[in-house]
Amino acid sequence: MSITTPEQRRLKRRRRVRAKVRGTAERPRISVFRSNRGIAAQLVDDDAGRTLAAVQWTEPELRELKKAEQSTKAGELLAQRAKAAGIERAVFDRGGYQYHGRVKAFADGVREGGIAV
Repeated sequence: MSITTPEQRRLKRRRRVRAKVRGTAERPRISVFRSNRGIAAQLVDDDAGRTLAAVQWTEPELRELKKAEQSTKAGELLAQRAKAAGIERAVFDRGGYQYHGRVKAFADGVREGGIAV
């Protein structure tokens, strides 16, 4: 009998989500990574295998914020960069994380920034 770790369970959920969610040039996938220290995300065109825009918690304007505020601000920042790249709509890939807390705050920040998710 094998015991799965929380990380293995998250990766299994992540693969299950990725099997259903696909990004295109017109509607890229917003891929989220959440750690204990911060949040990172990128807009991915899966057809071309390219990252169109990205944001990380280590950027100067995000580094000093609290985690929930940091997530919302990161979402708004990614939305700005997406608009600059000519993107209006995207699909959200939660990366196996539960859709609440910082992940939900990030998605709300993207919506506030003007991207339809």
